[in-house]
Amino acid sequence: MPIVRWDPFSDLVQMNDEIGRWFGETEKGKLERKTGIWAPNVDIKESETDITVKADLPGLKKEDIEVSVDNDMLVIKGERKFEKEEKDKDYVRVERSYGSFYRSFTIGAPVKEDEIKASYKNGVLEVTVPKAEIKKAKKVEVKTEE
Repeated sequence: MPIVRWDPFSDLVQMNDEIGRWFGETEKGKLERKTGIWAPNVDIKESETDITVKADLPGLKKEDIEVSVDNDMLVIKGERKFEKEEKDKDYVRVERSYGSFYRSFTIGAPVKEDEIKASYKNGVLEVTVPKAEIKKAKKVEVKTEE
């Protein structure tokens, strides 16, 4: 049995993410109840030059997805609409989630907002957020007057 290091904050992070799936933050900063009951799964990868977020959004049209960056927050939201109802057939089971979704992520680094790119292919949204160079402190030479 492998030894696993216990991180007491991992449960809090997981709970925060779960609550984030239930509630979304509006532009005014207030919490509001989401109408949807689902949130897409994401993979987030960070390199020295950028942050890449991939979100599974099968069955959505490009027009149903909105990506925005505001200050230090990347927001992905949209809606999966229920398919056209067939009048002659009754569904036996409906397991796919429908409705609005909202995911937000703190970027945690200065970014080049003008160079952010988003593409959507085969049900996967990929957002690439280039990092801005962090200004390094300039060393000032102290001179003596003689």
